[in-house]
Amino acid sequence: MGLRCVLLGGPGAGKGTQAKRLGRALNIPWISTGDIFRDAIASDTDLGREVKGYVERGDLVPDRTAIALMRERLQQDDAASGWILDGYPRTAFQAEELDMLLDDLGQTLDKAIYLNVSEAVLVERSVQRSAIDDDPETIRRRIAVLHETTVPMLDYYSYRKMLVDVDGALAPEQVQETLWAALGLSTS
Repeated sequence: MGLRCVLLGGPGAGKGTQAKRLGRALNIPWISTGDIFRDAIASDTDLGREVKGYVERGDLVPDRTAIALMRERLQQDDAASGWILDGYPRTAFQAEELDMLLDDLGQTLDKAIYLNVSEAVLVERSVQRSAIDDDPETIRRRIAVLHETTVPMLDYYSYRKMLVDVDGALAPEQVQETLWAALGLSTS
């Protein structure tokens, strides 16, 4: 089964864990924007040098650049039968841009999976796994920004009947079971 989906959720929601498991089971790539940006920088192309400048300054990579990189990545051979996007889209505008890109590539998004985790649990998980300089207040700010941008995206995907809302506060195995059932997959 080919699957094209985006994974949404805050830092510590378990996106990486679930993406790895789903990707392995379906033999499709887990595509994180962080990896795309690192690969672009390593490639030392014009686009890669542009990304490097933004990343080094600590600025967000502009939508125009991010969608160009996404176009390149989604056209690679390993993504032909499906993919899982993690870290893109980050806004409702980017979700619309992604839809236009997929139309252009002759692909469609199957599902938007939201790993729904409360702010308190996200803060706790993030503090446990974060660098020393990530104090709880900084983490809370990141989560607040995430909620501001994620809620409109959830509305966008819900309206299109693509949203799968999963309780991400459960144990990873329970999250996987719930997610896979929602996608019509077997966990055995």
